[in-house]
Amino acid sequence: MTGLSSNSLVDAAAQILATADPLEKVRLSAIAAEGWSSGSLLPGGVSVPPDRPARPPQPQLLSPSKVPRRRINTATRGRVALLHALAHIELNAIDLAWDIIARFATPELPVRFFTDWVHVAAEEARHFSLLSQRLAELDAAYGALPAHDGLWDSALATRHDLAARLAVVPLVLEARGLDVTPAIIGKLQLAGDDRSASILETIYQDEIGHVRIGHRWFGFACACRGLEPAQAWRGYVATFFKGALKPPFNVDARAAAGMPASWYAAENVDQPRSAA
Repeated sequence: MTGLSSNSLVDAAAQILATADPLEKVRLSAIAAEGWSSGSLLPGGVSVPPDRPARPPQPQLLSPSKVPRRRINTATRGRVALLHALAHIELNAIDLAWDIIARFATPELPVRFFTDWVHVAAEEARHFSLLSQRLAELDAAYGALPAHDGLWDSALATRHDLAARLAVVPLVLEARGLDVTPAIIGKLQLAGDDRSASILETIYQDEIGHVRIGHRWFGFACACRGLEPAQAWRGYVATFFKGALKPPFNVDARAAAGMPASWYAAENVDQPRSAA
């Protein structure tokens, strides 16, 4: 397979994580997804993923408080800032999907686990490509603006535990995307940017599936440990997520992804505390 140094899925995932160039990361993700689908990429491997994925020289990575706030309006500048921030989120999402494969692969996990996360990685790569193309149409490019350096914190906090990773990344961070994206789409439409709104609608529909996949495998991990999923999820979130669950929640989209409102209802959620 052109560009991949191994026919092992885990080795391919680690190679993609070690690839700094975003477009090459996208290209290798597509090759790996096709290789897994065709059977030319095989389960297993020996590579150890890096704690942090490789990143290009640009964008400059700042603490969250130092990234300028973005406003969606008819001015191109504000929409470029928004799309750039979303592209950065999608780049991290590519790596999060490959990291869960490379970091937590064991013979005990069903093949469907790997199929699901390869699928997620391929879709996240497509999302980054769509946003990059839209930035180019607006005479901009990924890397031109500062970006948030806190997106990998949850991955670092949960790098030792598959259930914790699933509880926080798909079932908090991606679920939050389901909450906020419809309003962003509406603002883009009001600004007359139907092209960007259409891209976000595609991403939104795909992300429902990603949260559903996270929910499926969190349930599997809980069953393996004899844990009740809703209670376990609240415990993992309280321990490993820095912050609070912020309403309003997109109850319909979360339900479509398998998350009942009883999971995140305010009266059921513990106050956040520092990770152990």
